[in-house]
Amino acid sequence: MRVLEARQTIGGGARSAELTLPGFVHDVCSAVHPHPLASPFLRELPLAQHGLELVHPDVPLAHPLDDGGTVALERSVEATADSIEGADARRYRRLIEPLARDAAERLLPELLGPLRPPRHPLAMARFGLVGLRSAAGLVRRFDGERAPALIAGMAAHSMLRLDERPTAAVGLVLAITGHAVGWPVARGGSQAVADALASHLRSLGGEIVTGHAVNNVDELSDAGAVLLDVTPRQLLALAGHRLPPRYRRALERFRYGPGIFKLDWALDGPIPWRAPACVRAGTLHLGGTFAEIAGAEADVAAGRHPERPFVLLSQPSVCDPSRAPVGKHTAWAYCHVPAGSTHDMTAAVEGQIERFAPGFRERVLARASMHAAEIEAYNPNYVGGDINGGRQDLRQLFARPVARLSPYTTPDPRLFICSSSTPPGGGVHGMCGYFAAQAVLRST
Repeated sequence: MRVLEARQTIGGGARSAELTLPGFVHDVCSAVHPHPLASPFLRELPLAQHGLELVHPDVPLAHPLDDGGTVALERSVEATADSIEGADARRYRRLIEPLARDAAERLLPELLGPLRPPRHPLAMARFGLVGLRSAAGLVRRFDGERAPALIAGMAAHSMLRLDERPTAAVGLVLAITGHAVGWPVARGGSQAVADALASHLRSLGGEIVTGHAVNNVDELSDAGAVLLDVTPRQLLALAGHRLPPRYRRALERFRYGPGIFKLDWALDGPIPWRAPACVRAGTLHLGGTFAEIAGAEADVAAGRHPERPFVLLSQPSVCDPSRAPVGKHTAWAYCHVPAGSTHDMTAAVEGQIERFAPGFRERVLARASMHAAEIEAYNPNYVGGDINGGRQDLRQLFARPVARLSPYTTPDPRLFICSSSTPPGGGVHGMCGYFAAQAVLRST
């Protein structure tokens, strides 16, 4: 097997680099990695033998509120419910406990893949009853603000309006993953995930060639099967002449989602969070209440830049001191923006951090930013800055890139798609490639 990588380094969305100052290691795109523990494929690989070490923060996720309190996603469902308080704590336990119990062995292996007959129909039916709805519909079962805020932050990873389906499913999957396996980071940076996979591939006799861009699939005439880690836009450019008109038209109808604006900071010390739980958390969702987060995501969907964006922040150096010089720290964050945006959201993002961590800007030694157009320039698969490989609403959740019995195949029997534009979509889980490889094996 030979892997051709257009860039000089492997990794795609799992690269790390000194983006700000020497000695400060930042994740260029993905930062938090529950999927190596949740993915049925990755968790079976001997990645630890190839240098991958996943480290867990004390708290997977914290969501601070303006009253100074915090709702926290803890490994324990009970501890998470304690941070919600009152009758909503019981409602959270009732909702999440059975799903978390089924997560590792029944739900996540089913959800991280294409649409197919479930092996655990009862567990999937239980999940579907609450998941195949909008986050706005799901939170109607709660009376207070804490549980809806927690769910809003996780559901907003979908990059959809929170009144759209299946945003509830996205939020629930992240919650039960946190309870089942945690939200760890890779020691030394996300590049360690890609490097471990590459090392394992080479140990099996595989070859990786970097700095080799492919402009036309006809260049690969000696290959028995070609797996393309590209979105429909690049597939049309690379192989449109090999595909029938009907399939090409279906690819042209593929819809991409919003983009992101991303920031990395080299810090003179830890972020001065007002709430103690935030100090111990690896990931933070900054956006206040459900209504505020829903409003920010609705702005983005309407093509507007929110004044108070929903911010996803990771502070990996709280559990991985190798990311920065002694006594220093790194932080990583992004917010959603309209596709292709070149707008500088630095002030808005840092304003949200200052809201919950007064004095944050005084800790900043250096920062690096990328707007949505620069995100796409960094990785052409991030069309318009869309890091999910395409919009993941109900219409495109499983029928991606087109409605097809095996979405990893194309009408050309030698060409296959293995990118996040296939099920189950974006994330460092390896399942798109796994199912594409299974499609190749079935075709031979």
